[in-house]
Amino acid sequence: MNLEAYQFLIPRFWPDVVEIILVAFVIYRFLLFLVGTRAMQIVVGVMILSVAYFGALLAKFTMISALLSYVFTFGAFAAVVVFQPELRNALARLGQSRFMRRFSQSERQSVAEEIAEALDRLSRGGTGAIIAVEGDIGLEEFISSGVPMEAKVSADLLTTIFTPYSPLHDGAVLVRGDRIIGAGCVLPLTQFKVADKSLGTRHRAALGLSEETDATVLVVSEETSTISVASHGLLHRHLSAPQVRDLLSGAISHLEGGERVTAPAS
Repeated sequence: MNLEAYQFLIPRFWPDVVEIILVAFVIYRFLLFLVGTRAMQIVVGVMILSVAYFGALLAKFTMISALLSYVFTFGAFAAVVVFQPELRNALARLGQSRFMRRFSQSERQSVAEEIAEALDRLSRGGTGAIIAVEGDIGLEEFISSGVPMEAKVSADLLTTIFTPYSPLHDGAVLVRGDRIIGAGCVLPLTQFKVADKSLGTRHRAALGLSEETDATVLVVSEETSTISVASHGLLHRHLSAPQVRDLLSGAISHLEGGERVTAPAS
């Protein structure tokens, strides 16, 4: 009898379960698109207003609830106008998602080779550099700290940007897909204590960004000419150009031997 009851309920409830999972996934991806943009601050504000609106309804504050209902009614149209650039970037990034990248493996391989070649040249020349390759979390908020760009990734261009005494050589280059979207950008330094005194500002910035986002941050040390990669708060040091190429192209999913060089400040 119980088995028959379950067989009767399963056909009724499985579409609801699938629907809930799909909606949750869409909301999750939407929030990932917004992280790192000024639109995220607006989303937080809308959530606060929503809580205030329902609180006003429960408390029967007629005037406040009426005003907030007008805000929600016309605010959607205003948001489309104000956040047109963010919406355009979100749609563009949708085409660069991991699912869609399967259809452009050759392009990804090309970008990996160009970046690896640039790092090899910079390392052999003892030139410091930092390159942040965007993941699923956007890096838009850091573009304004430097110079916005729209250029195809190439070893020659990257090497030129980090040439000593050039206007942009001290900051970071931001890469999205096969495009350079910013140069001379300032990245957040890690908020944790770095025990290794040999690590300079570039390494601290790489760690800081890797702690806040899922970006892969590549660093060439000006002092030691070594190549390092920061990812998810871990620093992988003394890498070769082929290792960087394999990591960025997806030939290897992760690097072994990463170390956490930061510790909570006392």
